[in-house]
Amino acid sequence: MSGTRRGPSMPVLLAIPVVLFVVVFAGARLLGVGGSSNPFADQPLYTSPDTAAAGAAQAASGDDQRILSRLAEVPQGFWLTPEAYPVDRVGAVVTKVAMAADLAGRTPVFVIYGITDRDCSGGQSSGGLPADQYAQWVGAIAATAGKHAVAILEPDALATAAECGQGQQRTTLLRGAVDQLDDRDVTVYVDAGHASWTDPRAMATMLTDAGVDRARGFSTNVSGYESAADERTYAEAISKALGGAHYVTDTSRNGAGSNGEWCNPEGRALGREPAVADDGHLDAYLWIKPPGESDGTCGGGPPAGQFWTERALQLARTAGW
Repeated sequence: MSGTRRGPSMPVLLAIPVVLFVVVFAGARLLGVGGSSNPFADQPLYTSPDTAAAGAAQAASGDDQRILSRLAEVPQGFWLTPEAYPVDRVGAVVTKVAMAADLAGRTPVFVIYGITDRDCSGGQSSGGLPADQYAQWVGAIAATAGKHAVAILEPDALATAAECGQGQQRTTLLRGAVDQLDDRDVTVYVDAGHASWTDPRAMATMLTDAGVDRARGFSTNVSGYESAADERTYAEAISKALGGAHYVTDTSRNGAGSNGEWCNPEGRALGREPAVADDGHLDAYLWIKPPGESDGTCGGGPPAGQFWTERALQLARTAGW
């Protein structure tokens, strides 16, 4: 596996209520490609205390408990997969989250991760839905997410499309998903890989084919380790090629930058905690990937998506927690 790629990982299956985000953001409202405004500017984001980190904190003691308790309070993403939430269940799950968020006056954020032949290159979280079932599954999410929801759409789907022989199919499926979500007023960011993976001009072309013009913009570094500075350069190049698209960047594990490895690399650190951005085309820094989750059975880790207490503590201590 190339050192410049980051294989996606399967999300840990969390009980409802789910892990989303709870951060109060303030800032100017900015216009996006699809005409929507910055969803992080005026309304705090929704989360639940029922996280894997919180569970680990309950079983810990001393300084470990302190760190894990603090980690559980940082807003992190919730991933929807068809394996965890199939088409006959996903709507009910999303409805519960959307209703709770609406009652709290907060914004739910979902990571949609069920594209056909998912992780066909990394292999640690392979799966996804057949192409003829994908639209129905996304439709169930779109119909129940609510008009205040934000969706991160299919991490790595475009970045791996060519090598997996899925170029046209991927962009067709993503375009359909963007349309379904946008029609229901869900704010969408289509994933664009990371700075050490794809040429920004090539990615801009793929995003265009995937219907980014109807989305708020794109996401970068999801589950990645690339530095915030490198991602900013990469994302601004894509944004310029797209005529000013907005974007979000995952900073959950990029505090020490990348060492060229994508699967549970040693020596990494938690990055900047979630915050709204009020300059340029960057909407927000987010922890889209829960940082305690394993990338896969590599580097001594458990299966992809399982919470790995030892690594979570390492990430936090390296970051100076």
